[in-house]
Amino acid sequence: MDSEIRVPPLGESLVEATVGRWLKHEGQAVVAGEPVVELETEKVNLEVTADTTGVLQRVFYREGDTVRVGEALGVIGNAVVQPIQNVPAVAAPPLPGPTPPARPAAAAEEEHLASPVARRIAAEYGIDLSKVAGTGPGGRVTREDVARYMEDHPVVTAEAVPPAPISVAAPPVTAPPPFEAKLETAPLPTEVAAPARAERPEKRVRLSRRRLTIARRLLDAQRNQALLTTFNELDLSAVMDLRRRRKEAFQAHHGVGLGFMSFFVKASVAALKAFPQVNSELQGDDLIEKLYYDIGIAVDTEGGLVVPVVRDADRKSFAEIERVIGELAKRAQENQLTLEELRGGTFTITNGGIFGSLLSTPIVNPPQAAILGMHRIVDRPIAAQGQVVIRPMMYAALTYDHRIIDGRTAVHFLVRIKELIEDPEELLLEA
Repeated sequence: MDSEIRVPPLGESLVEATVGRWLKHEGQAVVAGEPVVELETEKVNLEVTADTTGVLQRVFYREGDTVRVGEALGVIGNAVVQPIQNVPAVAAPPLPGPTPPARPAAAAEEEHLASPVARRIAAEYGIDLSKVAGTGPGGRVTREDVARYMEDHPVVTAEAVPPAPISVAAPPVTAPPPFEAKLETAPLPTEVAAPARAERPEKRVRLSRRRLTIARRLLDAQRNQALLTTFNELDLSAVMDLRRRRKEAFQAHHGVGLGFMSFFVKASVAALKAFPQVNSELQGDDLIEKLYYDIGIAVDTEGGLVVPVVRDADRKSFAEIERVIGELAKRAQENQLTLEELRGGTFTITNGGIFGSLLSTPIVNPPQAAILGMHRIVDRPIAAQGQVVIRPMMYAALTYDHRIIDGRTAVHFLVRIKELIEDPEELLLEA
């Protein structure tokens, strides 16, 4: 009996996905539980597995197509079939005499189906999709259909049309005056051919649904929040000295390294407790202050930036924070994060310093009210107790929503983090 491969529930508020790539092709054998197709959502990528063992007989959607929850992606059956080729339908020649009635433009537009990729290519090259034979399900026009149409109907662009030759009448030749006949004239310059136009290769890359979502959310944050950034500089001498003295014992006892991030998570939690407006969210005319501390840690992956969340960071030890961050970062790189691990978060920390960034203004992750930016640690001369000394310094940035957080609160919040980082013994006592 045939079994349909359907788009599974994607999580809260997610109703659409993009077909990333098919892991199996038409005509290939499939085992129950084996991944068949990869879907991209705005938060994570997920693999859809086969419910039954059989042969992938039909694929309904291609790479780049948008699908909704519950839609059939393909069919698995028991019979071995040859892969279905995308062969454009050939219309029968019209009978002599009668002329078929013209199809109303409005009706053609309503009845025509095309994938998002096909529509984008057609719009770019000015192709009338109603003239393209669709080979997808229900006559849906796919990217391959548009490409095949373009092969049969080359698109003529302005650059492809050679300019018409311009005839210029030669000026009349007159004899030079007698006194000019003895002057030596400079030779006319030889005609130099115009240099051939250098090739300018381009590459078109389809943006992933995650990248499109990142772009939309960042634009929304810029439009809908009054973002402002305040800066301070932190002396990392005490933290680096503590890590040098304790890292081996810490590793041996807990089985995980002692990094910088756990210090900043702990310092952020302490500062959030002192300034609860920073750990808040604006809902209409109400300010919701969060009495829990779920800290998002920005992680850069091949598919884009993701922000997994360390839940209840105030209740975790340094070792537990380091362990959770390490596991989340590893799962992010392997594209194995779940929606639950990305959902929520009351405050975010991002570390551009690992890429060499000296200073930046991070953008708030809505609906949160603020984000802390860490940067590169650089040995710099500073004045300390009347003397110039070299210290490992870091610029820290706090971007915040000025609608609900005053400048005074933001500055004091960042100063509190500076105090805790420069005196980590206090953090250890609190832990």
